[in-house]
Amino acid sequence: MSGERAAGSDAARDGGDAVVQVRGLRCAYGETTILRDLDFDVNRREIFVILGGSGCGKSTLLRNLIGIVDAAEGTIRIAGHDLVSAAGDERRSLLKSFGVMFQSGALFSSMTLAQNIALPLEEFTDLPPSAIRRVAEQKLALVNLTGYEEHHPAEISGGMCKRVGVARALALDPPLLFLDEPSAGLDPISAADLDQLILELRDSLGTTIVIVTHELDSIFNIADRCIVLDKARQTIVAEGHPKDLRDTSEDPFVHAFFNREATVKEPC
Repeated sequence: MSGERAAGSDAARDGGDAVVQVRGLRCAYGETTILRDLDFDVNRREIFVILGGSGCGKSTLLRNLIGIVDAAEGTIRIAGHDLVSAAGDERRSLLKSFGVMFQSGALFSSMTLAQNIALPLEEFTDLPPSAIRRVAEQKLALVNLTGYEEHHPAEISGGMCKRVGVARALALDPPLLFLDEPSAGLDPISAADLDQLILELRDSLGTTIVIVTHELDSIFNIADRCIVLDKARQTIVAEGHPKDLRDTSEDPFVHAFFNREATVKEPC
């Protein structure tokens, strides 16, 4: 991996407590490479953020990490199992070990909030309907939406839809959670509320959380560590705590990104 690491990042990447281990990953669509030479770890109970400007490949990397798009090269080990090579029952079991909240919430508009949360439980468990209903109610309570079980997505705010998306991602009690642009489109108060929820999930449930975003407002407060992707170089150009990278990075692109400076010409 080219680029820089803030002090302490290498120690965090010794692999001893890693939930996710990415090595030599190349993300591509056909013959078109989007990202290459990606190496990073996500450690247990960590809030790990994937940052970068628009079009740098954040969403593509997420699709590789959750198995929607197959990696062109490299390995993605989740809890010690390689998602890239896994097949059949092993892959199915691996996909159940993490939850995903997609950018828009991806809720089904014709279903109630409780029914949306019930979907993974109906698909992956043998629980009776009454038990599934209780779990759905518990997950809505976890994101402070008790009493909204019979509402439909169109009847609640965008911030509430995000929370329901988180609740559904937690339906199977996964130890690992992926959040795609959780604060995108939210007003400052709703975004702050969601940040607090993310911290509570990490602290109370011990959930490891990977967040994909380009927004900085909340990252300085909730991230334990981050990587920065650069579209021009097609790889990771920095890794560390966001505040350390903001204050100490000597990379012109990284410095400009964290300090909200005028666009600079990115190195080739």
